[in-house]
Amino acid sequence: RAAAEQGHVEARFSLGVCFYQGIGVVTEMVEAAKWMRAAAEQGHVKAQFNLGVCFRKGYGVVADDAEAAKWFRAAAEQGQAVAQNILALCFKDGHGVVTDQAEAAKWFRAAAEQGHAEAQFTLAVCLRSGCGTPIDSTESSKWFRAAAEQGYAEAQLNLGVCFRKGYGVVADDAEAAKWFRAAAEQGHAEAQNRLGLCLQEGDGVVRDQVAAARWFRAAAEQGFAEAQKNDGVCCFTDDFRSLRIDSLCANFAPEALPVTGSLSQRMQVNIQQTAADASFSLGAPREAVENLAKATECFQPADEQHGYSEAQTDVARHYLAKNDVAHNNELMKKSLQTCAEQGADTSHGIVADKAEAARW
Repeated sequence: RAAAEQGHVEARFSLGVCFYQGIGVVTEMVEAAKWMRAAAEQGHVKAQFNLGVCFRKGYGVVADDAEAAKWFRAAAEQGQAVAQNILALCFKDGHGVVTDQAEAAKWFRAAAEQGHAEAQFTLAVCLRSGCGTPIDSTESSKWFRAAAEQGYAEAQLNLGVCFRKGYGVVADDAEAAKWFRAAAEQGHAEAQNRLGLCLQEGDGVVRDQVAAARWFRAAAEQGFAEAQKNDGVCCFTDDFRSLRIDSLCANFAPEALPVTGSLSQRMQVNIQQTAADASFSLGAPREAVENLAKATECFQPADEQHGYSEAQTDVARHYLAKNDVAHNNELMKKSLQTCAEQGADTSHGIVADKAEAARW
């Protein structure tokens, strides 16, 4: 404090940190902001950034986005990458400054060139979409890679998409799967689902249905709707190789899910009965009944999230188990009718009624 009161800039900054963190003194945000301002006005770059945070969050001062942006700019102009990235976000979203996408892209680039992973990712997005800068898919993929190599999960996912689609790079399914895996292993739900699709189809990796199901389950447990659908398919049938799920790139293009004859024979049960009764009376393995219940559990969240007609059709068909289940299940009828309202082809599952067909 003695040095700070004599105008020593580093002492002023350090005293501000002490009051902010409660080091040797009682935490006091007003004092922290006071000494940060004193150091910032002397050009201390870290104090300028911290003072920007104080105004952004209202720590020891009245919150003021314009003041925050002013101090972020001061630090950014001295080359601090974190401040450059935040100033870019201010211009992107109009926090304390007039929205200016070109200015945002400029500051994202400044931070990206210093190795700031989030800025590298965001600059890549700008270059891909043409936000504040001309579209350049080659340079976009370059910055996705730079961020991905630093372990930024969202960039790893996007780099995988670049290799999958050939955006700015030569298409390479093996590289796509590699980057999907990198993001998936960090818990990124969409990457987990995409990796599951790669493993299911053998795209860029050795085909492995068990591993595919494991990644679908990981994404489904995070609430990712398509993975819940894919996980439901895995639970529904032992003959997983006979089922093909559309890739995420196909944007849920409808495709009928076949039910094998062997599975149909095993599912000769009325789903209104208990699993035990069904297994005993009709000789269906308990596992088949449990799988059907699990499939329904997995499909239903996707319906609830998106009103997704294909998933609803699948739920109804799985309740129906082709044409071998009694047609009196109300939930099955409800699912099929919801599909009809969305224009989906339900094909079968309700007592034939031409008048009802004409109405829908």
